[in-house]
Amino acid sequence: MNVIVVGAGYVGLVASCCMAQDGHQVTCIENNREKLDMLKKGICPIYEKGLQDILMDSLVKGWLSFKAELPDVLQGDIIIVAVSTPSSPSGATDLSSIHEVMARLSETVQGPVVVVMKSTVPPGTGRMLKANYFVGKPVSYVSSPEFLREGQAVFDWYNPSRIVIGTEDAATASLARRLYPDIDVPVVITDISSAEMIKYASNAFLATKISFVNEVANFCELIDADIDDVALGMGLDGRIGPHFLKAGAGYGGSCFPKDARALDYYCMNTGYDFQLIKSCIEVNTQQRLLIVQKLRRMLGGIDGKKITLLGLAFKPGTDDVRESPAIGIAHLLSKEGARLTVCDPVALDKAGSQLPDNIVLNHDIIAASRGAQAICLLTEWPQFIHADWKSIRDYMSAPYVVVDGRNSLDRQKLDLLGFMYCGVGRKLSSPVSLCQ
Repeated sequence: MNVIVVGAGYVGLVASCCMAQDGHQVTCIENNREKLDMLKKGICPIYEKGLQDILMDSLVKGWLSFKAELPDVLQGDIIIVAVSTPSSPSGATDLSSIHEVMARLSETVQGPVVVVMKSTVPPGTGRMLKANYFVGKPVSYVSSPEFLREGQAVFDWYNPSRIVIGTEDAATASLARRLYPDIDVPVVITDISSAEMIKYASNAFLATKISFVNEVANFCELIDADIDDVALGMGLDGRIGPHFLKAGAGYGGSCFPKDARALDYYCMNTGYDFQLIKSCIEVNTQQRLLIVQKLRRMLGGIDGKKITLLGLAFKPGTDDVRESPAIGIAHLLSKEGARLTVCDPVALDKAGSQLPDNIVLNHDIIAASRGAQAICLLTEWPQFIHADWKSIRDYMSAPYVVVDGRNSLDRQKLDLLGFMYCGVGRKLSSPVSLCQ
């Protein structure tokens, strides 16, 4: 099929490249000139495993092309909308980019076309867009939310847990299903609003699961229990499962924080008080403060202390720093007078403008550790977990504090090396808990 993808962000670019590899002829629209120039040269502007090779291969073989604007006359089987829908200050979803695209489509559509919404939009948006832009026009509308995990997005495109198609007629659903020709997974065909709600409900549930295990971890510290063992015992129950039961500094990224806030906003706007999601958001904010409190207590204060933060990306495998706990923690520590150095293998460039002005950026963990009195792990990159921690201690200064904000380091090894270790909800080998 001839497919036009509007937006070359994390979702749009992965979708464009993977659909081109599946045999579709794909044109991707990107109005950011700097990014567009990179893409035309085959340079991937985001860090995503496997994407660079697929991008270059699709360009060389002529299956994929990039343009700055939609053509004046649209002729394509399917138009996929994958533009950004960020949070507004109120928590509502900013749909301004969606409206710009829809207005343009309304002007240029000449023949029958299917518009597939991949951007995350609140329930009811599809019905509103159809009424505002496509009445009397040969446009069929589909809500087909994506469930791609950053860092594993290419894998997830070809190995999804499900495909969701929300539309009003079987023929349109059948055409949308052809976007995924060789993927054999459950397909949920439903109405537009239900499809939109599936995305919000899924992300809100996963965010809640993370906040729940963090609450349990915080209580474990008070009763001298170990969250790793507790989470293991919970996760072995098939009704619960092991995923998203890792205690730490909280969730971040482009989806969970934004979608949780949006769900809270739209529930309140329709007269329903979704108390569980409010608590989920509050707990996630609290986790960042607790990391700072651990450092403050272990160091006897923050002012003037040299602290190294390991990790800026919100998770390993990506350079995305949107809503990253590390960014918030860096600002909190900076306000208390900490002398900060941060280290990340891929996210330093994207994070730079969001960090305090006096922060030091370093790609090398050993160099970043020089003179540090405390190290705080905030992104569990393998490079950090398997680093030479003996050499790191040799470069540090007393009291050699390590706060493991992802519960990913070998605490017994660090104890033997002479570190003062503190995790999240983990027991300490020392009889005196410094995390309480």
